[in-house]
Amino acid sequence: MTAPKTLDAPYQPPRIFGSDYRTATLGILLVVTLIAFEGMSIGAVMPAVSEDLDALDLYGMSFSAFLISGLFANVVAGLWSDRRGHALPFLLGVGLFVVGMAMAGAAGSKELFIVARAVQGLGGGAVIVAIYVMIARVYLPEVRPRVFAALSAAWVLPALVGPGLGGIIAETVGWRWVFYGIVPLVIPALLMLLPALRTGEGPSPEPATGPRSRPLAMTLAAAATAGGAGLLLYGVDRLHDTPAPGGITAAAGLVALAVGLPRLLPPRALRFGRGLPTTVMMRGILASAFFGVNAFIPLLLTEVRGLSVVEAGAALTIGALGWTTGSYLQTRRAYDRPRLVRLGAAAVTTGILLTLLALVPGLTAWVAVPAWVVAGFGMGIGITSVNVTAMRQSPDAEQGANSAALQVVDTLGGALTIGFGGVLINLIGHDDIATGYTTIVVLMAAVGLLGVIVAGRMRDAS
Repeated sequence: MTAPKTLDAPYQPPRIFGSDYRTATLGILLVVTLIAFEGMSIGAVMPAVSEDLDALDLYGMSFSAFLISGLFANVVAGLWSDRRGHALPFLLGVGLFVVGMAMAGAAGSKELFIVARAVQGLGGGAVIVAIYVMIARVYLPEVRPRVFAALSAAWVLPALVGPGLGGIIAETVGWRWVFYGIVPLVIPALLMLLPALRTGEGPSPEPATGPRSRPLAMTLAAAATAGGAGLLLYGVDRLHDTPAPGGITAAAGLVALAVGLPRLLPPRALRFGRGLPTTVMMRGILASAFFGVNAFIPLLLTEVRGLSVVEAGAALTIGALGWTTGSYLQTRRAYDRPRLVRLGAAAVTTGILLTLLALVPGLTAWVAVPAWVVAGFGMGIGITSVNVTAMRQSPDAEQGANSAALQVVDTLGGALTIGFGGVLINLIGHDDIATGYTTIVVLMAAVGLLGVIVAGRMRDAS
């Protein structure tokens, strides 16, 4: 009997923790985990920051500054990655993130703290886009679903321990060490990523020539989009107290968004053109529906059903586990990605509607937990499949621009639906949160249903 020939054995793609990819994978995951930990712990320490710096009036700005500056950095880093390679935007992004963390820890006033948060956002936004381009250029196509699943898993540990650990640090050695403590952990991540930064580095051999390859036009469009989002969020937040100024500010933000956003997306994206345009928009649809409800579940459980803040947070934490499960299952075989995204959108919509059961007096409020596991599961299979499909559909010269577009619609979708949800709660009144929450659920379920309908258009026209 002779041994089977090597050519007769089925092909096994490299493992992301195998010898080919181990250091790159570990480095990427460590960087993402540090960014995620900062994002998850900031909410727990902001009360202490606000008290120490007398910054209660800028409480929301600490979050908005990070998101808006990150949105701008997404576009610039994507353009840079396509024209010059992903290494420099990644390194500069990490550097800015570290500087922002140090600035936040040392901030002696609320104004400096907001500036520090903006610097962190610039760094984090650049890093995430550069990582997407790195994945597209370093990993084989059949390995990418596992890498994106691992990225989703990298958010789970910070989601589980970030708020609690951040609170403990703030109460023991002070909130500043939540920021200082992350800085030295970046060094080993950079050392592990150095080989991956050299692999596939450099511009595409066929540079992009479309409208999204023009540095000045893209930078101005990014500024208009980021500024428009900031004005819109600020305006809608002021509608309840000062309707006229708030409405004017929100309208100016909408105009800026209308001018800037279409230039950052693939052509025909806002019309759900077949292939890549719809793929990018599906990221925004999923994020809008999910986070538009996610932000208000704690309000529902604490103010309507009387749970504690810790108990309400458990629902979101367990939902994160559903997200990780979905991300893992989509790696098991070569699925039809548009069909998987449609399933994900259906699961998100179902989970959103199921949370209404928590309003039924005869049912336990904990019914929100399995409901949000269903929604999280949908996000896990949906978002990861969108990322994989977008990288497959992207020419080498547009990987950065399309990675940036994914981040832009994700950030805008979540931020705007949360902002408008807050307006609904204010307009309906804090004495009737149940009605406000129901209205938000109905609207976000409609967004999720739109995703179910258009997901099939992710397939290329050919």
